[in-house]
Amino acid sequence: MRWYMTFPFIALCFGLGVVTRAHGDSTSSAELPEVSRTVLALSELKFYGVGSKILYGTGFCLDMACRFVGTNYHVAVEAHPRKIKGKQVLATYLATGPNDEDATQNDAASRLVKPRKYNIGRDLAIYELREPIGGHQGLPYSLMELQAGDQVVIYGFPKNRGPKRELVAFPATFVRETSDSRLVLRIDDLGLHAGTSGGIVVKAGKIVGIFNAIGTEDEHIALAVKAQTLADFLAKAQPYLHAQLFPEDVQVSPLSADLYPPYIFPPVNGRRPLDPPDVTALRKKAQALADNIYNFVAVQSFTWGIENNVPQREARYEVRMIDGNQRFREYPDGKKLYDEVPLPTLNNVMAPGREWSLLPQLVGTQLDLKIHQAEDKSVGGETVKVFQWRADSEDNLCVFKSTMDFVFFSHSKTSSFSCYGEVWTDQDFNILRISDHFDLVGRWEGYESVVTYGWLTQGAKMLTSIPVTIVSQAILHGKVHWCRGQFTGYQMFSSKVKILAGSLDP
Repeated sequence: MRWYMTFPFIALCFGLGVVTRAHGDSTSSAELPEVSRTVLALSELKFYGVGSKILYGTGFCLDMACRFVGTNYHVAVEAHPRKIKGKQVLATYLATGPNDEDATQNDAASRLVKPRKYNIGRDLAIYELREPIGGHQGLPYSLMELQAGDQVVIYGFPKNRGPKRELVAFPATFVRETSDSRLVLRIDDLGLHAGTSGGIVVKAGKIVGIFNAIGTEDEHIALAVKAQTLADFLAKAQPYLHAQLFPEDVQVSPLSADLYPPYIFPPVNGRRPLDPPDVTALRKKAQALADNIYNFVAVQSFTWGIENNVPQREARYEVRMIDGNQRFREYPDGKKLYDEVPLPTLNNVMAPGREWSLLPQLVGTQLDLKIHQAEDKSVGGETVKVFQWRADSEDNLCVFKSTMDFVFFSHSKTSSFSCYGEVWTDQDFNILRISDHFDLVGRWEGYESVVTYGWLTQGAKMLTSIPVTIVSQAILHGKVHWCRGQFTGYQMFSSKVKILAGSLDP
């Protein structure tokens, strides 16, 4: 852990002004004023040689602050906005693409969809903005299964509703689910023209789906991607946002707190007692996890912030672990390699630590580390095993480094502190989460970090356990300073060397 103190022509018109107008029953009219702060008209004017084309779509505030905007994949791949309603687009996340194993050519899926190869059941994309869109907010979500006959409303901005695009409500009835898990909805109005794609499907004030197509044989049929599919996408693309928006869908949240107060270990006289069988099993799994992440390449994204405010800075790096040696380069095309992540130009910055690799080693190899097995707990609907650990300052197992930058020179101080935390595992002792807390003495207080782990998969096959998220935070002058990291785009590899005794015949 480190702490630093340092004093072609495209006309974009995303987020046109809108006039809200209900289309349907009185219930839809009552919901429109609130929904108008959630649904966004997306449009982009593109020039192709001597010609031009206006691209239309609908988006929606994904989160309550409206710093993330959701829409369809087939909308996002056509439009590449630099700004939405004046807010800079930092990144675009796509839930599918032409290289998906289950991608199909969707040239006949709907007259609203341009022929492209992708998985239409995951027709989703997300724009991440530097700042929230003022005056806008998201709606809550529902992951409850719809029942045949349930009444819903589709909200979007069809392009042919007058000279100024209007937010329109289309009442619909849920019929069934398709084989690709989309919602089949029956509508009476045929006004779901191009431009409505990416709109939301709402039931009782909660988002249950994202509209993406009209039936090819029956124009009274609309199709929508389920909210559960959006939750599954967020779990991979934005796990912190996933935990915030879909807490009922998360087993282990990256922002979860420890389940128990710190355990007070009794004094030990003489030799340390042997570990119980479950603690021995935990140590073996921790060592295996540490070995599995000894060599890999991944993309690690970082955000820095204070309290519950929006992030102050963001960065993405390719992290390379070669025989346990960590190096970084700017993603996607940086040339220079760094031993540590370059820190943003902010005062009192927390540097991302290596707890994701050090904590499994600590649990697995440091036999002086005291470990106590607590009672199992139910987390996210699953039973987890909970192990509490502690190391004293004289063990020199938990080291904190503070660096002060005085422009012309810097001063670093490294100290050993007592520390403690929890390890959560499934019933097979596979590690799900490790936390650590430092008993700091000084200007910084309450340092803690939480690392979550998941499985690298290939199809339905689970290959190996990997770090997914890491959160570090501490308190300075009564305010929590934090750094959040996320791992994606894994490339795992390993090498084995066999030493032969004697000489080889030519």
